[in-house]
Amino acid sequence: MLRKLLKHEFRATGRIMLPVTGILLATSVAANLSLRYLLDSRAWFFSMLGILLLTAFGFAIFGVFIVSFVLMIQRFYKNLLQDEGYVMLTLPVSIHQHIWSKLIVSSVWFIITGLAVILACCITAFDITIIKEILQGLGELFQELRKVQAYYAINGTAILMELIALAFLSLVAMCLQFYAALAAGHSLPSHKMAWSVAWYFGLQFAFQIIAFSGINILDQIGFFNWGIFYPEIHLDAMAGIHIGLFLLIFVTVVYGAVFYGITTFFLKKRLNLE
Repeated sequence: MLRKLLKHEFRATGRIMLPVTGILLATSVAANLSLRYLLDSRAWFFSMLGILLLTAFGFAIFGVFIVSFVLMIQRFYKNLLQDEGYVMLTLPVSIHQHIWSKLIVSSVWFIITGLAVILACCITAFDITIIKEILQGLGELFQELRKVQAYYAINGTAILMELIALAFLSLVAMCLQFYAALAAGHSLPSHKMAWSVAWYFGLQFAFQIIAFSGINILDQIGFFNWGIFYPEIHLDAMAGIHIGLFLLIFVTVVYGAVFYGITTFFLKKRLNLE
């Protein structure tokens, strides 16, 4: 059933995100033409047109991020907390599947948005001479990588995978922050959006206090100076990076799990669709 929910979500969001992404790529092509031909033109009209095209490209980058962010919130709000919720919540689907369908689709579109922006910037800066230099640089890089020991190659790959995992989990946790606030706010009979905003800032404030208190406690017990107090434990720089990334991943998972628990609790026990 989760597969059907994902299919439905991708169709609903794709109708918005695909045209927006297409507009971004189209403006990147126009920005490339502007940089290569229009800005250096002696004609006032073409020079001004080039500036307008570059401005449109900047707005397109900003807009695609805003649209993906707003759409992430809107789909959860309209699909589960408004009139559609009467239908969606009567389906033979668990609350967990509803939430995960929203999380997965939102995270995928965030990733696609980031890749589209990178591609758009590459298209804007595209120049055959630059491409030759990039390819030449990549060739030299691969030659140097052959000389690198397997130890660094393996650790570098592991660090890259850890960073990707951290980025994905951070996106999921960010979505859950808004889901939890919306679910909590819509447990009340009136002024639901106002209460959702209040819940969002209240939860953020509470977590900041908890995080600050936790860091303070760890500092008092000497956690951050354990290498000084226990000199017999020696870690090289690579091991320290891995430990730091794993700690960040663990904290992100715990952070997201708390918001996930809040979201599921209010959707299951306290949701008020009236």
